[in-house]
Amino acid sequence: MASFASPFRSTYRYLQRQAHENPVIFYSCIIGAIGPVMVVAIPPIRERFGYQPAEMVPTTYPLPNRPRRPVVGYEDQ
Repeated sequence: MASFASPFRSTYRYLQRQAHENPVIFYSCIIGAIGPVMVVAIPPIRERFGYQPAEMVPTTYPLPNRPRRPVVGYEDQ
């Protein structure tokens, strides 16, 4: 049984040493590893709390419901 836990124990010691000697690199890797997990875990949690996505922003300008009159001159007179 001791041979089974040995790699995990040495890995834990290595991570402890890295966290102490190179904390910026260590915690950057931890935060980077959490990112993909959050992509999968956060949307169901948001839906459970009742999040409703905002309606889409219009991509065109609505045309008025009237006949168009032709432009004549500068129309400033």
